[in-house]
Order: sequence, then C-alpha cells, then structure tokens
Amino acid sequence: MPSTAAAPAAPSGNVSPLIPKLAAQILDIVRREELPKGYRLTEQSLCDELGVSRSPVRKALQFLEAAEVVNSSPNRGFQLARDARDLAGLDLADTAAPSEDAYMRIASDRIKGHIEQEVTEADLMARYGLARPQVQRLLNTMAKDGLVDRKPGRGWVFRRMLTNVESHRESYRFRMMLEPAAILEPGYAVDLAELERCRREQQELLDGGIEQCTPAQLFQAGSHFHETVAAGSGNRFVVDALRNVNQMRRIVEYGTLLDRTRLHRQCEEHLQLIELLVRGERMEASLFLRQHLNTARITKLGGVE
Repeated sequence: MPSTAAAPAAPSGNVSPLIPKLAAQILDIVRREELPKGYRLTEQSLCDELGVSRSPVRKALQFLEAAEVVNSSPNRGFQLARDARDLAGLDLADTAAPSEDAYMRIASDRIKGHIEQEVTEADLMARYGLARPQVQRLLNTMAKDGLVDRKPGRGWVFRRMLTNVESHRESYRFRMMLEPAAILEPGYAVDLAELERCRREQQELLDGGIEQCTPAQLFQAGSHFHETVAAGSGNRFVVDALRNVNQMRRIVEYGTLLDRTRLHRQCEEHLQLIELLVRGERMEASLFLRQHLNTARITKLGGVE
C-alpha cells in the first residue's frame, strides 16, 4: 500500500502471496539480529536486505502490524511492538488478519442496524463465528480506520457512519464547499514533501495498486491526498472537519470502490491537481478540485448540479 503520513491501515486477508512471505523474512531478520522492542524498521534498509522495492516491503510491514509484531506512528514509520525473544515461537500463519469480507459484514450490519452501537468481543465471536484473536485483530484494524473506539471498561463502540445515499451525497456537497475554498485561503502553502508522497501513492495505484489493494487501502490513499491538500490552508478546523466527514463516509464509500476504471481516472485527476498546486496555480486548482468532487458525486451517487 502507498505510504501515508498517518499510521497505515493494517491489511486484510486479501493480500498477494508474496506479502506473507516477505513478512516472514522480516520476522527472521528481527529474530536473527535479536532486535529490541521499539526498534525502528526502515523500509529502505529492508529493501536493501531483501532485494525488493519499497511497495511490497511496506505491505509486509502492514501485514506484521496486523499480526501485532510492529506498530506505527505518524512521521516515525514502523517500530517493533515486541522484543525478538518474545517472537521466537510466532507462526505468522496463525496470526493472519480476518478477511475483508468479515470486516465489511460487520460494518454493513452496523449500518443496517443489525448490531448495536456498543458491542463486545464475545458478541462478534458468536454472531460471525470468529475466534477471539481474529475479532481482536479485526477491531484493532477498525479502530485504526476510525470506525470504532475501545470503551474504558469492556467492549467497543462504533462511531457515527453515513447510513444512506442522501447523507453520502450531502457529504460530497459539503466537501465541494470546503476543499476548493481551502486552496484559496490567504497564505495557503501545501506541504510539498507530503504532496510528493501523495504523488508517489497515486502513481503506485496507477501502476497496479488499484487492482491489488483492498477497499480500505484505496480509501486511505484518497483520504490522505485530500487531507494533505486541505491542510495547506493552515486552518485546523478545515482539516478536522474533512477528517470527520471521511470517518463517517468510509464504509459507504467502500461499497463504491470496485469500479476500477473510475479509480484510474480519479488517480489521474489527483496527479493533475498536484501539478497545479506545485506550479502555484491556486485558482485553477480550486476550480479543478470542485469539478473533480462533483464528478465523483455524480458518478457514485447520481444527481446533477
């Protein structure tokens, strides 16, 4: 999956067979070198060691994050979550994350009101026939995706979600008001380094990632791009509002992410917008972004200006 400034979403079971193999090789390196908890695993050093490119290494690290071998944080990448000695008997085959199907079934059932806003691990184990470790990893993944929060005591609580087409359409209208205007704010200055990371993400998607990534990973790449553009306004309320909308629309959006042709066009438009911002053509970028969002709204949800 393309990298982001935020902690990357853990991958689901829908991964290339190469990724678990690379994850096992990284785990072997950790054990061999007896690396301590908190040790930072850099993508470049692993690329050099394993002789592969950054994209599969990043996905392998995300696979290890789903297995709770590593964790991640903004601007610091991946660090070991446990000492090498605590990983001696770990078999990654036993720690595979639950499938994307299970993730989507739970989210879809919550949207339809089939499960309560507050749930326990036991509730989900019984309803979906999953083992406790699978449910725990699934809930941890959902928490990283901003869908659930752990309660102070026992149990988990789902955050608000967009539950119908009309509310989803309203979210696009809101974004059409917010994001283009952010580009025109006085003193607008997008983070060029972060924008370059967005460019690499979008290009990696066009180079085959669209066909390989999960809906969650595709959504993360798009959200990262739009939030990076909005952050250039320097107004924290703009970014917070956009992140809040993204959290609420995530699951509804997942259901529209199977049109691979549309995603190719979307990534190409993201790259065009990046070029406008790099050249400092803010008015053109603002108009382009509004049209981009409107086209996405009509394509996914129907409706006209």
